[in-house]
Amino acid sequence: MRMLNEILGQFISVGVIALIIVFQQEIRSFLLMLGKLSFGRRRAGASLFRKLGSASTLNIDAIISSCVNMSETLTGALIVITRENELIEVLESGEKIDAIISSPLIESVFYKNNPLHDGAMIVSNNKIVSARCVLPVTKDPHFPADYGLRHRAAMGLSERTDAFTIIVSEQTGRFAYTDKGELKTKVSAAELKEKLEKEFISISTKPE
Repeated sequence: MRMLNEILGQFISVGVIALIIVFQQEIRSFLLMLGKLSFGRRRAGASLFRKLGSASTLNIDAIISSCVNMSETLTGALIVITRENELIEVLESGEKIDAIISSPLIESVFYKNNPLHDGAMIVSNNKIVSARCVLPVTKDPHFPADYGLRHRAAMGLSERTDAFTIIVSEQTGRFAYTDKGELKTKVSAAELKEKLEKEFISISTKPE
């Protein structure tokens, strides 16, 4: 029995190690998710205080201005604005920028000859923190087939996180956004601005 116990113990140890090796990516993602949830709970009180006590400084006017300009030139864009979820894996897939929000910078990033234009721009704490980020694509079989990859990627991220995503269509120049797992299309610049002001308590600065 003692020998059998030792043999079984060896098999169990090897099996656990093998499972860790095979599923290391899934385990890493799960641990990151747990960390974000606990971190979000710890910050809940502080976040509520910030929202009630003072306004955020998200530069909504600069974002809207750049979207209008890109719409007129049929420049496709995908802009992600973070909330509690830090989007660590998404940020790691792109190029770090860490710059103050401005219309010219947003437009230059999405300019078709810019190597950073393909992918998503991540905005967090009123800064452009990363560009050319890869987003998870929705796997919903009922997602409308006439929407392109930007819409699918925005929806995929919205299904998994609390981020707000703005889409400017390269084909039509129309605006759309995703929020809380829902896609809203054919919105005007005024509607988009109103939505941003509702979701992100902010002090908007006038564009130059």
